[in-house]
Amino acid sequence: MIFRKAKISDISTIVSMLADDELGKTRENFQEPLPSCYREAFKNINSDSNQELIVVEDDNHTVIGSLQLTFIQYLTYQGGIRAQIEAVRIRKDKRGMGLGRTMFKWAINRAKERRAHVLQLTTDKKRPGAIKFYRDLGFIQSHEGMKLHFTDTSD
Repeated sequence: MIFRKAKISDISTIVSMLADDELGKTRENFQEPLPSCYREAFKNINSDSNQELIVVEDDNHTVIGSLQLTFIQYLTYQGGIRAQIEAVRIRKDKRGMGLGRTMFKWAINRAKERRAHVLQLTTDKKRPGAIKFYRDLGFIQSHEGMKLHFTDTSD
């Protein structure tokens, strides 16, 4: 498997993976051509040195997975860096083959390379299989997370 930074040409494949599950299909707008909001988001992510949108390729250079790492500088932990992993996806026909574990091992090593003191994630409570997977990787549910969603972002 090959891990590399995503290119603009990967965005359609990434969005199709994001939309290819029960929760994702309610959040994403996968269509061809993609809405411009995805290209704008990619440009913002790609221009920020604390953001890494990563794709995973198989031996044929076909994208089969993706994830996003964000490195957050804090004053706490003596100016520590916290790594956040989000949007981990594997193409549907490649799931159940151990790729997720390999992707997480890569992400853990990348967070260590960037001198992060912790790697954190959130997952929807509607994903019990994902929660078990993360626990099996050594993640612990140490905090209670909350979110405030905004329905109208025009204000």
